[in-house]
Amino acid sequence: MLENSSGKYSIDDLDKIWFEYDRQNDILYINFGYDVEEADEEILSGEDTVLRIKNKKIVSIMIMNFMAKIGVTIC
Repeated sequence: MLENSSGKYSIDDLDKIWFEYDRQNDILYINFGYDVEEADEEILSGEDTVLRIKNKKIVSIMIMNFMAKIGVTIC
């Protein structure tokens, strides 16, 4: 669970997790729920990781420069 000055954030249901990779921009999207939800806020957590929050729940995570982070080069 992520904690910040305004409280704690949780993930609603891990059974509804799905992944999407944007090869052109090298971003991995991790979504929690059946659809992409609008977020109330976005929080930069660490380098190149964005948490999208709605009603104190994490609705998605964006990991930028994903292939570089895992040490893979795409030709």
